[in-house]
Amino acid sequence: MATAARRTAARPAEASAPTPAPAPAPSAAPSAASARLTAPVAAGLALAVLATLVWSGSFVTSRALGDSVPPVQHAFWRWAVALAVVAPFGARRAWRQRALIRRHLGFVVLASLLGVTVYNTLVNQAGVTTPAANMGMIMAASPVLMALWERAGGVRLGARRIAGLVVACAGVLLLVGEDGASFSAGDLWMIAAACCFGSYSALLRRRPEGLDGVGFLFTTFLFGTVLLLPAQGVSLAVQGGFHPTPGTVWPLLYVGVASSAVAFFAWNKAISLIGPSRAGVVYYLQPVCVALLSWALLAEPAGWTQAGCMALILGGVVLGAGARG
Repeated sequence: MATAARRTAARPAEASAPTPAPAPAPSAAPSAASARLTAPVAAGLALAVLATLVWSGSFVTSRALGDSVPPVQHAFWRWAVALAVVAPFGARRAWRQRALIRRHLGFVVLASLLGVTVYNTLVNQAGVTTPAANMGMIMAASPVLMALWERAGGVRLGARRIAGLVVACAGVLLLVGEDGASFSAGDLWMIAAACCFGSYSALLRRRPEGLDGVGFLFTTFLFGTVLLLPAQGVSLAVQGGFHPTPGTVWPLLYVGVASSAVAFFAWNKAISLIGPSRAGVVYYLQPVCVALLSWALLAEPAGWTQAGCMALILGGVVLGAGARG
């Protein structure tokens, strides 16, 4: 009887104990986390694609203006236009962060020199003698340098991303090999430009925390344009100015507004979201876009071999751009 009473007394205590909540389904938490991860990655990939597409047009522009606008003057007016476009949005933000910019002045000046002053001047110089399609293909070497810089910084690239880089790079090499192995002076200028842009993109990963994106863009445009002033003066004195016509002004407005203000903002933001190596895989789309634009606008030749190589490049982009590790 005592045992039964103890059992009966225990039942209410058991009944009053809180019932443990059912464990969430194993797929619920990962799906929410993956949704949080996927949104910035998708945005970063979209911004990298936008920048790549817009920049493709700038290579065609560099080639088209090669005989009418001296390379340094092309670069100077491009960045002068870009600075005027960005100033209403970025000048005040840069002024508010002037103390932060002053503390990291070396970083800002180096980014301005690589991404603004030197890179586009080299591209314009290459456009004097090199077809636009070649320029786009050679620039596809820059993602390899981006990945190497990131790996040197201790970032694990992962097998799929490395495979995507290799496949896309193979497509570029085949495309260059089909066009011919001989290098002109313009090709060498483009190799230097590719190294410059790859280093600039890797450098963006180290942008000081708290430095506003638009303010940083305005500051690099400002410093880069100022650094171009001595070369601009020499070019005017030696080569003379160019004649502004619709054929020169409209392309300069395109590279100033779209290829500089819009594309550089999109690329810088993409780097902050997905890193230089993944954005670099997307950048492999550029030779495809440049080849198509140069064929359509400049009547540069294209054939089935080029189409096959482009398919290989696209496959590498798809393989490597979405890789997590």
